[in-house]
Amino acid sequence: MKPLFAVLIGSLLGTPSVQAWASVPDDTWVKHAALKVEDEVVRIRRQIHQHPELGNQEFQTAQLVAEQLRELGIEVRTGVARTGVVGVLKGGKPGPVMGLRADMDALPVQEQTGLPFASNTVAQYQGKSSPVMHACGHDAHTAMLLGAARLLAEHREQVAGTVVFIFQPAEEGGADIDNFTQGAEVGARKMIAEGVLSDPPIEALFGLHVVAGIPTGELRYRPGATMNSADGVRISLQGVQAHGSMPWKSKDPIVAAAQVVTSLQTLVSRRADLTQGMAAVTIGSIHGGTAPNVIPQDLTMLGTIRTSNNDIRKTVLGDLPNLVEHIALAHGVAPKVELSEYAPVLMNDPALTRAMIAALQRASDGKAAQLDYTFSASEDFAHYATQVPSLFVLLGATPAGQDMSSAPVNHSPSFTVDEATLSTGVRAHVEFVLAYPAYAQAHQAVR
Repeated sequence: MKPLFAVLIGSLLGTPSVQAWASVPDDTWVKHAALKVEDEVVRIRRQIHQHPELGNQEFQTAQLVAEQLRELGIEVRTGVARTGVVGVLKGGKPGPVMGLRADMDALPVQEQTGLPFASNTVAQYQGKSSPVMHACGHDAHTAMLLGAARLLAEHREQVAGTVVFIFQPAEEGGADIDNFTQGAEVGARKMIAEGVLSDPPIEALFGLHVVAGIPTGELRYRPGATMNSADGVRISLQGVQAHGSMPWKSKDPIVAAAQVVTSLQTLVSRRADLTQGMAAVTIGSIHGGTAPNVIPQDLTMLGTIRTSNNDIRKTVLGDLPNLVEHIALAHGVAPKVELSEYAPVLMNDPALTRAMIAALQRASDGKAAQLDYTFSASEDFAHYATQVPSLFVLLGATPAGQDMSSAPVNHSPSFTVDEATLSTGVRAHVEFVLAYPAYAQAHQAVR
């Protein structure tokens, strides 16, 4: 058993006059136990990787997860948010309810890794046949959380409280819905709507994400804003069709669209308070016209909006429709602007984050460090973090000997996960569960 240590509540909660003492749980078994299950975690990861499933279609993956949890004597609920799985483990000692979350879905990407267990799966995505790949590491997330579930179940006498294992579908969106208009019906928002945070009532939630470009086995954390918000924009412009040689007879949506794309950048450079964070407005798709000598009647563009600050997000989303509409009207075309929320800025609870740094160092053998910037990608874990105190960390997945800047990034067809990092992910989940009860007890003492 490790010695007692002082938890200075003032440093965590802003009340320096209050101090509490808690006992560090004996976690000496965690590293050894994680190494014992490492081969099984790798096997599960490869099985899921070779048989990926798109969002809302994770039937085989969900079945695998449920079977694994039941074998461990964990209470299981299936069919949550359609294909989600929730496991509940009651520890051997009284304590808080803690949540651990992993996502299960893959992407419509043609794998180009050359791995012996590479995916050859083809499935229906938005009504069209598409190759499927775990190009974002959700296969690793699922396998690591199953590994952690095994360790915690086999050492439940060491667990103070209840652990809720959340295996979420459709983090990347649903394969069988219009994600622009129906995004709230899948993923984290659907899990929340179906009670995953309230039955039983989770006090704190933890998650992690493998990332290329960070060395294997290293963890990155950040108090506060950790990952960007993400929102979709769809702009339709309706004009008047005419021959390309007679533009005066048209109301040209293509010329209007060109000015819209350019002017959207002023939402960042002239509207957003960039002392508070960053923003990016990207139009990634424009469709209009069928021939070079015909000015079309209709044009549609699709884009994404990312911000690192929720006030900046409000500014951009609030000003964008008015900007587009006035540009369109100046060109005599009829505009339609639609915005679709995916996720707010992912906000790690600052006090919880600081309290878990020691756990992160134990899980990574001292290789945890604070991220000095808000990660540019987005995650629907952010929705959980608006409901309960949460911590989401990044786990390096690129071998240390490689050039970090040239590693194929998440969502690339060449993206890979160094399987040596899986053990660190398993340990991180377990260390969260072992460390949180002392923090929760001290936190309650000052309320």
